[in-house]
Amino acid sequence: MLQLLPFLKCINSTTHVSIVLMLAWSSGVLGADQIRVGYGSLSTSYAAIWVAGEARLFQKNGINAEVLYLESALVRTALIAGDVAMGGMSGTTMAAPRLQGADPVIIASFANALQYRFLVRPEIKTVADLKGKRVGVAGFGLGAHRGAQIILTKLGLNPDTDVTMLQIGGDPTRMSALLSGNIHATVFNPPLHQRAVEAGMKVIANIEEMNFPVQGSALVTTDRFIKKNPDIVRRSVRSIVESIHLVKTNPELTKRAIRKYMRFKDDRDTEEAYQIMRDIAPRKPYPTLEGMKAVLDELSPKLAAAKTAQPRDFMDTRFIEELDRSGFIDRLYK
Repeated sequence: MLQLLPFLKCINSTTHVSIVLMLAWSSGVLGADQIRVGYGSLSTSYAAIWVAGEARLFQKNGINAEVLYLESALVRTALIAGDVAMGGMSGTTMAAPRLQGADPVIIASFANALQYRFLVRPEIKTVADLKGKRVGVAGFGLGAHRGAQIILTKLGLNPDTDVTMLQIGGDPTRMSALLSGNIHATVFNPPLHQRAVEAGMKVIANIEEMNFPVQGSALVTTDRFIKKNPDIVRRSVRSIVESIHLVKTNPELTKRAIRKYMRFKDDRDTEEAYQIMRDIAPRKPYPTLEGMKAVLDELSPKLAAAKTAQPRDFMDTRFIEELDRSGFIDRLYK
C-alpha cells in the first residue's frame, strides 16, 4: 500500500490531489482495467477493500486496483474530482455533497451501523464536565463528526453550543491531540479506542449501545463512473462480495491485511480487529434505507434539500442485486 498521508496533509486543492495520485500510480496487470480505490479512515469497516487488494481479488476479476489511504475528506474530494474511481466512506460523508449537486452514490455497504466510542481525558468525570470543552473530529460533515454529534445529543448535550468542535484530522492526529491534552474528547472505532484507554483515557459512551440506525461505512462511486464503466463497477462489487466471504472464512489472510493496513504489531489488537470485521461485514452488502434516512434526518437542519430527499436516491444496488439473484453470494458460503 502506498503511504501518502504525510504528503497529502499539505494538499489543499483538487489539482494537487490529481498530481499526487498520478505520481503514485504504478502499472499493474497488463490488459486489466486500472482504477484507484481510496479509503479515508484506518477503520475495521474497510477490511473488505484491504482484503480484496491483499488476496488479489480485483485482479482476479480483471481489474488492477490501487488501494490508497486518503485521510478524512480527501477521499471524498478525490472521488468527486474523478481522481479515484471508488472510495470507502460513511453515508454521512457522501450524502452532503450529493444533496448539494455532486453525484456520489453507494454501491455496497460495509457496515449498517456506527461503532464509535466516545473517549475523554481522565479529568472529565461526568457528562456535565464536557461543557465548554474541545472535541476533536476528522472534519466537519464527515463520519467522526456526525458520530460525535449523535453521541453528545444522546448524552443530553447540544453539540453546537455546549462544546467546541475542532476539525483536526484523522485517527492518528486525533489520538495524539487527545493524549497531549490539546483536545478533551474525540471518537474512535474499535479496536483503536483501546489504545487510548490503555494510555489512561476513558470511554464515556458507546454508540453501538444507543440503538441508532445509520448508514455506516460504504463503497461509494459516482453516477458518472457507473454510466461510463458499468462492467468495471459490476466486477468491483463482485470483488468486494468475494472479499467479505474471505473476511468471514479466512482469518489468517484477513489478519495479515489488518497488520498491514492498520499497522498493528500487537497480536491482541489484530485478533480483536479481526473479530469485529468478521461480525459486522454483511454477507450481502446492501446499504440500508433506514440508515440513510437517519443520515438525511441528521443533515436536514443544515441542508434543506435533505428534508425532501429519498434515501433510495443515494444508493445504486443493481450490482448486488444481480449477484444475489444469480445465487452467486449464497454459493460462496456452501
